[in-house]
Amino acid sequence: MRDLNITMSRISKIFENKDHKILSVYCTAGYPDLASTLPVMKALQDAGADMIELGMPYSDPLADGPVIQESSVKALANGMGMSVLFRQLKDFRKEISIPVLLMGYMNPVLQYGFDNFCADARAVGVDGIILPDLPLYEYESQYRETVRANELDFVFLVTPETSGERVRRLDDVSSGFIYAVSSSSTTGRNKNISDQSDYFRKLREMKLKNPVLVGFGIRDRQTFQSACQYADGAIIGTAFIQTLKNGSDIHGATSRFLKSIMEGE
Repeated sequence: MRDLNITMSRISKIFENKDHKILSVYCTAGYPDLASTLPVMKALQDAGADMIELGMPYSDPLADGPVIQESSVKALANGMGMSVLFRQLKDFRKEISIPVLLMGYMNPVLQYGFDNFCADARAVGVDGIILPDLPLYEYESQYRETVRANELDFVFLVTPETSGERVRRLDDVSSGFIYAVSSSSTTGRNKNISDQSDYFRKLREMKLKNPVLVGFGIRDRQTFQSACQYADGAIIGTAFIQTLKNGSDIHGATSRFLKSIMEGE
């Protein structure tokens, strides 16, 4: 049993009930069409995803590869914005029971107002936040109390270059899980997950308080299985976005894609 708070978040419950091969899938809000946000989320849940990372589109996403960047550009052109997103998510818990995290960048969050953002995320039923460009010091000194007051999990990223000491610090302030970036590159790069086996093994041997999900470069059943040898699960983004781009049948395309990842599970 993991050391969990008495009141477990949806994210904690997922790891408590299924402590391996967790599949989290990233999708961009407002893509491929403005009204696609909830249908894509519902399709992911129906197809067996354990968790959803809902991307908040931004015009300058530094860590995202070309496919996710393109989806953000399209979503923004479709009219997606923070206010639109929260309106779309107002009643999403009537249909979606799995954990949902909002992932994006600080600029649009600050424009919306960090306090307002956290309060609205909590109000609609969002479980956690991932903001890769929010520095640890700023989070601890300016934003952590707001996140905690709104009962949101906050997930930090670690990379192969992150020192053991810093991994410990990030693990200490994170909740939900640790996002282990498979390599120091943008999303969508076809890196070999097994090339980072020493890095993943180090994270596992550290016995962190949070579970670990591997992201960046997870694109098919083989890379998902490889990541799950070292971590509690993995995150797929670019490959799923490409699936949505190539087909108009959101539910069918999502079902086929996730089946190809989880076949034999």
